[in-house]
Amino acid sequence: MDNRHYIRYVSFFILCIAANYGLHAQDKVAYPATSPKDTAAARMLQGVTIFSNRTNPLSPVQTLSGIALEKMNSLSVADALRFFSGVQLKDYGGLGGLKTLNVRSMGTNHTAVFYDGIQLGNAQNGTVDLGRFSLDNIEQIDLYNAQKGTLLQPARGFASASAIYLQSRKPVFHGNEKTHGKVSFKTGSFGLVNPAVRMEQRLSDRLSAVVSSEWLHGNGRYKFRYTNGTYDTTAVRQNAAIDAARVEAGLFGQGKDSSTWQAKAYYYNSTRGLPGAIVSNKFLNGQHQWDRNFFVQSSYNKPFGKRYTLLLNAKFTYDYVRYLDTAIVTVDGPLMNRYQQKEYYISAANQYKITSFWDVALSADFQVNNMTAVNLDRFAIPTRYSTLVAAATQLHLGPVALQGNLLTTIINETTKAYTAGRDFNAITPTILASWQPFQGEDLKIRAFYKNIFRMPTFNDMYYSTVGNPALKPEYTKQYNIGTGYTRNSDGFLQYFSLQADAYYSHVKDKIVASPGRNFQWMMQNIGSVDIYGIDASIQLSPVLLNAVKTDFSVKYTYQKALDVSNPAEVNYKDQIAYIPVHSGSFIAHASWHKWDVNYSFIYVGERYFLNTNIPLYYMEPWYTSDVSVSTSFLFSHKLVKLTGELNNVFNQYYDVVINYPMPGRYYRLTASINF
Repeated sequence: MDNRHYIRYVSFFILCIAANYGLHAQDKVAYPATSPKDTAAARMLQGVTIFSNRTNPLSPVQTLSGIALEKMNSLSVADALRFFSGVQLKDYGGLGGLKTLNVRSMGTNHTAVFYDGIQLGNAQNGTVDLGRFSLDNIEQIDLYNAQKGTLLQPARGFASASAIYLQSRKPVFHGNEKTHGKVSFKTGSFGLVNPAVRMEQRLSDRLSAVVSSEWLHGNGRYKFRYTNGTYDTTAVRQNAAIDAARVEAGLFGQGKDSSTWQAKAYYYNSTRGLPGAIVSNKFLNGQHQWDRNFFVQSSYNKPFGKRYTLLLNAKFTYDYVRYLDTAIVTVDGPLMNRYQQKEYYISAANQYKITSFWDVALSADFQVNNMTAVNLDRFAIPTRYSTLVAAATQLHLGPVALQGNLLTTIINETTKAYTAGRDFNAITPTILASWQPFQGEDLKIRAFYKNIFRMPTFNDMYYSTVGNPALKPEYTKQYNIGTGYTRNSDGFLQYFSLQADAYYSHVKDKIVASPGRNFQWMMQNIGSVDIYGIDASIQLSPVLLNAVKTDFSVKYTYQKALDVSNPAEVNYKDQIAYIPVHSGSFIAHASWHKWDVNYSFIYVGERYFLNTNIPLYYMEPWYTSDVSVSTSFLFSHKLVKLTGELNNVFNQYYDVVINYPMPGRYYRLTASINF
């Protein structure tokens, strides 16, 4: 029996043991072990809190939830995440531009994205386009540095340097309610047309269903300023139109035995122009992309007695991408590439409470990723088998909480053509700690160490002539120490929070494209980065004149992300591309009777678009100011809400990614009815 099949059987055996143990543990153990109450969790002041920083007992976490998301001038998840500290959003502009997130300068591929507890994957390039996820169907967004501070989670939850958790809205019914619904319509600049519908139905006392759908259309045409070093001009962005449809359906159930389960189906279909970079006075690009993304996933949680809890997850994903480039002509006409990806995933997580202060957990995941290129000759057609096993433990010793885990990762990879696959395995540790020095005061000191890696993507290893099948994983080591203080009061200052974290990270064997033999570009492990940073935030909620309730949030990030790859190079210890030393945000919200006013400000300091910090590669700082006003009222016993937004109020022209200009001033209008 070869090694790959052996691993499959071992993974399946672990999953079966977990399920079997759970089915026979009922007489021993009835509720899941829970962590101590988080007194610094997001608080809601009559539904108007705009931002929160939960002091998780073990790891730093930033949260946007509920009404907070509605107050943001944001269309997608990516737009909302801009306001978190320690992040850089790569935005290629417009409604349809690709949007990915980089946390603490470690690279997009080191941030995992979870949707309802199960990871969203992309084995081809390792990134998740956060612009695909509308805020209309999102209840909460959490950003964790290191990992989520809980034991009962899939092994995938331990396997990234940071993690974003997206929680979709779950139906909540009271009394005899059976049906809830929401219809909304957005319009605005760039030809925006964005209707959305959400329906919730109670099917029985223990079963409910949700269907959510939306359509997004925009012509993508907006003015931008361009200079070639001699002349300045104002032009209109071309080939940036988008048509996208999203449909989600979910079932939520609760068993008589205290178990809970949910199942979800998701479908996204889009066609968009890729406007490309503005280089050498070229304003029109002939690239286009079609995407079809589909997945089904399910989750089952069952407590057995007071000590043991079982969590099962499963998922199937199908992704299809069609890419057209009219500038490249082959014997069959313009270049047209088609890629297909499939993912199969199963997971079992087990938590057992040994004593009142000591918990242990064991999680096992098995995943298969396959990719084909429909019309590319000599494509490798890779299949990756991933087995992850995580053993974790947690102790609560009075004011001290400790958590540690060991993650075992086993990768087996095969290909069908022209290049051999490869195997890889590693064991990586994580330690997290928290101390509350004063009883009765919500002051915590926290620290963590995490050693983790990310595998090279299929593009890194097999793409055209630049792929390198011999690539090693990209490792990161993270060290963090921080503190958080939160205070609630019934007086003038009803809420106050101060959070600060200092951190150091080292990225080893960074995967970069560099010239190889005969000056041919190839992906190689030649990069190393040292990252020093501070994340800090202050949030407060004073009450003015009894009737006016306010919230304020200030966030600041300092980062030195230095290229330490080669002391002989001219760029040794220069700041890496696109990382500002200083960045931050400010949010203010005021609520008066049925009216809400929100103001948000984002600042990104000077950067360089290459790792060599010389004037030729310099990018100026940029900032944006956004304002919104909303009101709500009852009409025929239905809640109607109207919102007007003005974004980039001062019409600043800027690039997040060099030569990909962002929109100037633009507006959005939204009307919604809840019933």
